[in-house]
Amino acid sequence: MEQTIFILIVAFLLLDVVVGTWLSLLNSRHWPENVPERIASVFTQKKFLKARSYSHERRRLSYVVSFFQLALILIMLFSGGFARIDDLAGGIWNHRIGQSIVYFGIIFLAVDVLTLPFQWYSVFSIEQKFGFNKSTPAIFIGDKIKSWIMAAVLGGGIFWLLAEIYYSIPDYFWLLAWGVLTLFSLLMTMFYSNIIVPLFNKQTPLEAGELRDAIELFAKTNGFNLKNIFVINGSKRSTKSNAYFTGIGPKKRIVLYDTLIEKHTTDEIVAVLAHEIGHYKMKHVTSGFIFSTILNLGALYLLNLFLSMPEFAGAIGMKPSLHASLLVFALLFSPVSTIIGVVSNIISRRHEFAADRFAYDHTHTPALADALIKLSVDNLSNPTPHPYYVFVNYSHPPVLERLDALDRLSEKDKN
Repeated sequence: MEQTIFILIVAFLLLDVVVGTWLSLLNSRHWPENVPERIASVFTQKKFLKARSYSHERRRLSYVVSFFQLALILIMLFSGGFARIDDLAGGIWNHRIGQSIVYFGIIFLAVDVLTLPFQWYSVFSIEQKFGFNKSTPAIFIGDKIKSWIMAAVLGGGIFWLLAEIYYSIPDYFWLLAWGVLTLFSLLMTMFYSNIIVPLFNKQTPLEAGELRDAIELFAKTNGFNLKNIFVINGSKRSTKSNAYFTGIGPKKRIVLYDTLIEKHTTDEIVAVLAHEIGHYKMKHVTSGFIFSTILNLGALYLLNLFLSMPEFAGAIGMKPSLHASLLVFALLFSPVSTIIGVVSNIISRRHEFAADRFAYDHTHTPALADALIKLSVDNLSNPTPHPYYVFVNYSHPPVLERLDALDRLSEKDKN
């Protein structure tokens, strides 16, 4: 049994990297020689070639990182490294829950430190070369330290609570853990922008003026109660643009990147926000939350079955423990996780088309299409990704598909 589990772990790891590499290669060969006609007025040939070069450099780095991480895990599996870390964690904190927290802390920190050179290269070489990076070494290191502290406090705290439930009420662990994680997820949805974002970025209310007036008028006209409109200093780290809707109830807010305001017209920004409001009006946020909580319930039920089987810990040379079973479960769950990701992406892409349609129906202007083209050009996005790659990895439809859908809506208006 233990040998079979070990073989499955190795097979799943290899399969994940092989399939991911194959899809990436397909995607890299799907770039056309010239700019698609629909976006040629903005996406110049020079920009197009720059976007292709950017995509290729990021792809090559992703190959190196994927194979490096695979090699790390395989070395740990075949050398008994996971068991040695367990001994080290037990020596640091000889407590059944404390040892588990230290164990995962060592693994998390070791992986992050070992991949730090690749993260550094991504930001200060690739992003810098293509004109995106605005970060500094001090900001980069500060972000890392904050992330580690946050992971230790939030991750360690939640893990301790779940472990206490497991040891105290093992028969109902999966159900009670689901309740705790659902509540935590709900609280994070409500307070993410109030608590987490300020640790990394500055948010300020959008100043009174033409843009705020236009946004408030659109929201009021379409029955959307919106008082919280914030601008985030995304330019602190990157020139890339974004906007998002976050929170629920009285905590809901629209967040605009300062780079978005700098590069887009008022009509374009209103159209982008109309898209975000469309997600809310069509209950995409609610349905997404319900979908994820149902998936979590199923995953926790499967995990509960794993936790009662000592063979899983033995498969990686460890003594039976909560953290050993969790680690093996995570390694074996990767194919299921991939399938869930594909299904989630399919649903997400449909939601994006629906939100685009909402934005168009409530603006009846080409502003959203213009904004999508600008965002694609400014972010050097791939306008023609391979369909297989899109199917597995894209949560948003490719820009040309979104533009085609908007063009069809425009044609209907004319007729």
